[in-house]
Amino acid sequence: MAKKTKADTAAAGKRAPADATAAPGTPRMLDFYLNTVRPQLATSLSRTNPHAIPKLVKIVVNMGVGVAVTEKKYLEEAIGAMTQVTGQKPIATISKAAVSGFKLRENLPIGCKVTLRGRRMYEFYDRLVSLALPRVRDFRGLSNTAFDGHGNYSLGLSEQMVFPEINPDRYTRPQGMHITLVTTARTDDEARQFLRAMGLPLKKDNDDGGAAA
Repeated sequence: MAKKTKADTAAAGKRAPADATAAPGTPRMLDFYLNTVRPQLATSLSRTNPHAIPKLVKIVVNMGVGVAVTEKKYLEEAIGAMTQVTGQKPIATISKAAVSGFKLRENLPIGCKVTLRGRRMYEFYDRLVSLALPRVRDFRGLSNTAFDGHGNYSLGLSEQMVFPEINPDRYTRPQGMHITLVTTARTDDEARQFLRAMGLPLKKDNDDGGAAA
């Protein structure tokens, strides 16, 4: 067995520890969660196991484009806008049933959806909280009651133009979107505490839960 040289020992000393909280190039919101939010929640929730502390699992972004039944170009525009906003190409959502009153047939593309995880999830969340929501007209905070009973939160945006990467000259038709934040929180109260710590601008408990945006 070869003996370790002084160079080997010095190189080993420079290696990052196994329990390092964030590697170089880590998304800003992930670094914020690991170094600020998680320790804060560990204290407030009295939990020593880091895996028991709430975290984001995935973000689902959905656009319903009903007008695509007669104008397919609007679905193409929605897919292009969602790709720019999320950094990931979405899949088309298909109608499940025929509705004659809306000229809707079964298995027609009527929207698009994308599921974000990992780096893209944190980067999208950062832009949502830091850039998009503050650009919503007359924004007074998000509803603090839009939870599903399992620690997940949903919000709606009336148009995609609040994201600065969208070129208003290219996308002239306002297109809303539905965003669901899926967390590991055990209860809605835990999820509310977690998302507030992550910078989501929820209204205070004594405010009414108005429209999301």
